[in-house]
Amino acid sequence: MTNRKMMEIAMRQSAEDIGCCAEAFKSDKNVILDFRLGKNARKYLKEPITCNFVSYGNNVVAASISETMDVVSEYVGKFEFYHCFETPNLHWLNERLIAKGHKICFMAEYYLPDINRHPDFSCAYETRILKQEDFRELYLQEWSNALCSDRRHLDVLGVGAYEGNRLIGLAACSADCEDMWQIGVDVLPEYRRRGIACALTSALAKEIINREKVPFYCTAWSNVRSVRNAVKSGFVPAWVEMTAKPAVIVDRMNL
Repeated sequence: MTNRKMMEIAMRQSAEDIGCCAEAFKSDKNVILDFRLGKNARKYLKEPITCNFVSYGNNVVAASISETMDVVSEYVGKFEFYHCFETPNLHWLNERLIAKGHKICFMAEYYLPDINRHPDFSCAYETRILKQEDFRELYLQEWSNALCSDRRHLDVLGVGAYEGNRLIGLAACSADCEDMWQIGVDVLPEYRRRGIACALTSALAKEIINREKVPFYCTAWSNVRSVRNAVKSGFVPAWVEMTAKPAVIVDRMNL
């Protein structure tokens, strides 16, 4: 597994997620197309999706339903691609989406490991490799970033830190697509700032790569603690996404 191969796999997956070809992300020109959720899209992506903006740092690839295509096209043509993911420009887009019954919903930054700087961390606590059957009793609030109770069948692998028989930290991954597994991590509050999160994240990433899968990590840009863990664990920013959905769905999330 190389950095180049992981990036190619990520681009192919993003293409499947919105209905384009992977080469679109390499262009120095913006690409606008009809949104289509592929049959091999990430399993947690749920329609309806109004539009999705994706950038790997070269351009923005924007996929939209026909109802909002005019707004999306004007937006992408109006601002530099990297400004399409930030305020104040987002207000321009959101106001016009609202007029059509839609709103910006999700924004996230995604990370891939850098093979050339993937660190080895020692952990002051015992660590254990965990399989799917080991997660059965762990679907609790304290492990809600590492595991997803709504998609238990996708939680396939983990690394836990233990003090005696007590689980104090957990990094686990979800098989969200055929070739890429997403990492989430939790550490009990009283054990934080001891290097446990980065030790578990880095160890799990290596276990995933050893299985010929690509580990990826997602954060909100404002979650500084999670961003620091990603960087310390040997991950680097790879792509960003912004998704809009019907306003009624977004409003329901804010109840």
